Amino acid sequence: MMGDMSLEQLKAYNGSSPKPGDFDAYWERALAELDAQSLAYELVPANYESPLADCFHLYFTGVGGARIHGMLARPKTGAMNVKGPGMAMFHGYSGDSGDWFDKVAYAAHGVTVLAMDCRGQGGLSEDNLHVQGTTIRGHIIRGIDDPDPDKLYYRNVFLDTVQTVRILMSMPQVDAERMGVYGCSQGGALATACASLEPRVKLAMPVYPFLSDYKRAWEQGASTSAYEELIYYFRFFDPNHMREEEIFNKLGYIDIANLSSRIQAKVLFVTGLADTICPPSTQFAVYNRIQSKKELLIYHEYGHEYLPRLSDKTLQAFLNL
Repeated sequence: MMGDMSLEQLKAYNGSSPKPGDFDAYWERALAELDAQSLAYELVPANYESPLADCFHLYFTGVGGARIHGMLARPKTGAMNVKGPGMAMFHGYSGDSGDWFDKVAYAAHGVTVLAMDCRGQGGLSEDNLHVQGTTIRGHIIRGIDDPDPDKLYYRNVFLDTVQTVRILMSMPQVDAERMGVYGCSQGGALATACASLEPRVKLAMPVYPFLSDYKRAWEQGASTSAYEELIYYFRFFDPNHMREEEIFNKLGYIDIANLSSRIQAKVLFVTGLADTICPPSTQFAVYNRIQSKKELLIYHEYGHEYLPRLSDKTLQAFLNL
């Protein structure tokens, strides 16, 4: 267990990080802002050809006016008179939406895929957020020193995931009743957040999700995990931890464990018990709060890495939506 809890303890663990008292109002206000956004988008043919799929770069305007990029792979035009499932795909921390290959594989089976680039990370999406305070070493703490909690970076990214799903559901070849979300690590967190904030999502597949139970992640040794920016923040800006309670309470707005009880979709949750990047306890804090129909797929000897046969399970899950 790499210093984390036993499996029995994990299955009973609900998290140790705080949830702000106005958490629900915070997200209802955010969704109201999103509701004012247009579902208009621009398609640019990709420099990638496949006999199995039509591929496009897709752009839309997110909250705050940022230009958001995604990769769209849909079944060939001749098959568009038959509606099929939709998949919103989200990438890992600091990365991008990746290659066309995996998206075409889904499109070849009739699944329309829209893979979103996160603002200001490795892809083409714009980050135009202006905040007070530091942005040192990562996005979790982006906006943490701003007096306005609406300036937290991940608030906007979570809303971008919802807009991505709404755009995908509006497409003529997508059956809006067969909408799912998928991602690993940061992508797993975004799939969870999206399903929490958009009740029309029918399937969520988060794989070893990030962005959860920040205080537990910090206590587990954040300097050797994906949460290392918490260590940098305290070292530089609060070395005596005078603001520790304030900081972790504010991070509670963007903690997917606090969001997950809102999910109405079916959830296939994937975790590895040897994960040292996103400690298993932080992931179980999410899973254990999910109230909808759910299934837990555990890879006992695996961590934050390739998981055998998971791609096959993912495809089957989306085809069976």
